[in-house]
Amino acid sequence: MDERLRIPKPTARRLSLYLRELEALKEAGLVSINSTQLGKALGFTGAQVRKDFATFGTFGRPGVGYSVFHLCGTIKQIMGTDRTWDVAVVGAGKIGLAITTYPRFIDRGFKVVAIFDNNPNIIGTTVTNHKVRPVADMTRIIPLRDIRLAILAVPVTVAQELADRLVASGITGILNFAPVRLRVPDGIGVSSVDFSRSLEQLALETSIDFC
Repeated sequence: MDERLRIPKPTARRLSLYLRELEALKEAGLVSINSTQLGKALGFTGAQVRKDFATFGTFGRPGVGYSVFHLCGTIKQIMGTDRTWDVAVVGAGKIGLAITTYPRFIDRGFKVVAIFDNNPNIIGTTVTNHKVRPVADMTRIIPLRDIRLAILAVPVTVAQELADRLVASGITGILNFAPVRLRVPDGIGVSSVDFSRSLEQLALETSIDFC
């Protein structure tokens, strides 16, 4: 029986925003904050903040607000980022290398432990102390290391095939940088980053006036 916490996706997305803001406030030395203040900082209403937090229980006290330190820890527990997650990177091209060498990942609880590619000129090279391995090794290494998260930074022509192989290897969450909608089984999480689509939205926002 699946006993994982079930929450609406919009609430889950806001949790990340809350955490980033709270961590910045903690760094600044703030001890407590109320829902109105937190919501205003992020463009939400205080009622929305209280509704989101009520999904998980009672975090604060009326008239007192929330402990910034306690709330940071609680949100990390909910999101699963109070632990370190091993991550596999598939695709050691420019995007893959930039991701692999990004220093803030480990600060956020994500550690790249395996890198795969199918380019014979790249296989065997070393990136941040990790040897780039052929994609054929995924089905062996991913279960062996019990890796659950993967970053897919490959051309669109092979993205679906490699996503299928990742899922078959035991991956349950994929961050996809290929501009294609991946088809995955129920229970597999996919988050896609499409730079061109984001730029299109920015172009739209600078070209028209919204109602």
